[in-house]
Amino acid sequence: MGSQEELNHRERATLRAVALGKAEITCSSEPDLFVDGLACCDQSTVHRLARLGWIEPTVSGKRGERVPARITALGRTVLGATGVPGRAA
Repeated sequence: MGSQEELNHRERATLRAVALGKAEITCSSEPDLFVDGLACCDQSTVHRLARLGWIEPTVSGKRGERVPARITALGRTVLGATGVPGRAA
């Protein structure tokens, strides 16, 4: 996967939420994502985005700890998010 057209709507929405600084992620090999404090309903999408290196925790934490999430430079490239407000990768 390498272009915005290949992202499904849920993946695109998840990446946008993370880019806008609205998400927290658990420190885990299969992380959970929380958007505006609520658990993301599609954790398989979250796991995929994390495995691909498109989202990540902003800081290290204890296993299972919830920390702010960020979109990576690679995630921004895939999203085509140049200029989208949010935290720098």
